[in-house]
Amino acid sequence: MDYAVGVNEPSAVDRDEALAGPVAQGFAERMAAAEAVRLVPWATRSQDSLGRLHVEADCLLRTPFQRDRDRIVHSKAFRRLKHKTQVFIAPEGDHFRTRLTHTLEVTGIARAVARALGLNEDLTEAIALGHDLGHPPFGHTGEEALSDILKERTGHRFHHNEHSLRIVEHLERGGRGLNLTDEVRDGILNHTGAVAPRTPEARIVKLVDRFGYINHDIDDAVRAGVLDPARLPPEATALLGTTAARRIDALVHDLVEHSAVVEDIEQTTPYADALLDLRRFMFDEVYLRPATETERGRIRNVVQSLFVWFLEHPEEVPISEDSFETRVLDYVAGMTDRYALRAYRARFEPDAWRF
Repeated sequence: MDYAVGVNEPSAVDRDEALAGPVAQGFAERMAAAEAVRLVPWATRSQDSLGRLHVEADCLLRTPFQRDRDRIVHSKAFRRLKHKTQVFIAPEGDHFRTRLTHTLEVTGIARAVARALGLNEDLTEAIALGHDLGHPPFGHTGEEALSDILKERTGHRFHHNEHSLRIVEHLERGGRGLNLTDEVRDGILNHTGAVAPRTPEARIVKLVDRFGYINHDIDDAVRAGVLDPARLPPEATALLGTTAARRIDALVHDLVEHSAVVEDIEQTTPYADALLDLRRFMFDEVYLRPATETERGRIRNVVQSLFVWFLEHPEEVPISEDSFETRVLDYVAGMTDRYALRAYRARFEPDAWRF
């Protein structure tokens, strides 16, 4: 278990040995036996994990991947996701997605795929729950704005997947990080981008993340009144369906059936092409529409103004052992939407102004 050890208390290893009752003692053996029967040969088994950055005693009643899942769910970065935007900034309705609901939706879909294929559900779940921890405020618009100002000031780009890894390795638990397994950290880092994750469970998350955000963004855009579903690409909807639920179900069935045959995580070409058509459509009709561009400009101003402000006011930035520019980046990237807006108003708007 993850309990603090006081000065006069036994070490974690000694404590765990003292607590090892008959159920705990048999847990690893039962889990290994269950995975041997339940998981397909190309799955990632808990007992074969490459381990953690820092060696520590195993938990008595959880596999390493179950323990990673719990650490992510109990982290501060995970709790902040409920106040971070998915697509629509500060929506009026109660039913628009946030970064947290997106994460939970992706996790459910990914775990169902892993279960159907006989892969490791716990590893899949841990990666899915942690994949977006590093998103800055205001969704992809905020990430783009932060990346541009960082490039201008330091010559480096910001990527949310890299920052997700930084959070779990260094920023959580007062700078100690969560000390997750190698497999979960690889899945978090490579859930987006050109590099393929090493495990099939992580490759599920990489694909299902796209299944989720494209179709759920369509759903939110229709709810917001900015998209007529009749305008969706007809070839894609003819293959996948006319609702988000049907499209995701079709994509999942294609993924499961084809992946089981090739023993890797792959879509068939028609379904992959249909998903890309929907993605291109969303960029043209929703993400980059003129009204969104106006909002994007306002959000860019908020994020970049805060970054510059904190660079010029080091006394307001939390202290750590990192370089000053890194501390500013960590501070701004960690903000929720509403915290960033409050910080901006307090520094740049007269009391009579409203964002």
